[in-house]
Amino acid sequence: MYRSAAKRLFNSLGAPLRKSCSNRVIQLCPLQSLISHSRYSTTVDSEPFVSQNPTYAHSTSSTADHTQKPRVEYQDEQAHVLQASLHHVIKLGWSEAAMIAGARDVRVSPSIVGSFPRKEAALVEFFMDDCLQRLTDTIESSTEELRSLIPSERTSKLVRIRLEMQAPYISKWPQALSIQAQPVNVPTSFKQRALLVDEIWHGAGDDASDFDWYVKRTVLGGIYSTTEIYMLTDNSPNFCDTWAFLDDRVKDSFDLKKTIQEATYLAEAVGAGMGTSLQGFVKSVIRK
Repeated sequence: MYRSAAKRLFNSLGAPLRKSCSNRVIQLCPLQSLISHSRYSTTVDSEPFVSQNPTYAHSTSSTADHTQKPRVEYQDEQAHVLQASLHHVIKLGWSEAAMIAGARDVRVSPSIVGSFPRKEAALVEFFMDDCLQRLTDTIESSTEELRSLIPSERTSKLVRIRLEMQAPYISKWPQALSIQAQPVNVPTSFKQRALLVDEIWHGAGDDASDFDWYVKRTVLGGIYSTTEIYMLTDNSPNFCDTWAFLDDRVKDSFDLKKTIQEATYLAEAVGAGMGTSLQGFVKSVIRK
């Protein structure tokens, strides 16, 4: 389950700096081997993530001093539809058509799609919640492996694991970002990304509770967002350039002076994180 809720998330678009694939530092285990145990998986034959008409439940995490996050629960039929719909996203996009196809796959009347007030947004948010759950499961099952890494490597690894979950949908991800950036969806999008940043920092071993908490999450939010955008236009094998870019950004963030400079820049750019600037960028990518 999700851990303590983050208070804020700052996103920004940083200047890309490409690096040769040969300079990669962190060697990661295959994503599937890390998350195959997850109960809430977006892969075939996984248990459906239960969904829509939210109710919230709190329970205690096995990790000391961390409270599990409330997770939105959905009705079983809706969950089955959302789960099945993900298999159609690559062809049909994050769309009502994908949801109708998913409903037919699980032998549910396509009319159920009308029970989702924000349809396409519900599908994207379902995927985001599921990925966060899978990341949390990965962190909990890889404690010793993570401890063997230095903090910067730990952080890079967790960001990469999370972004690799989007790789199968990369051709349709600009559409997902555009859906998230719509005013009606922004509050949920911000919350989901805030929870993600908090989870990554926690998984990296950081439990700061002072002002440094905000600075670190500001920086990591920017790193995650810029790497996510960079990934959209990366044509290198297995996104090699993206991971090199990510490694550079994380290493820089662990330099105190650069961290302060980065935080200042990101704070000034926070309005553009999920607002009109991102919408404009995403629309330009979709047009291409």
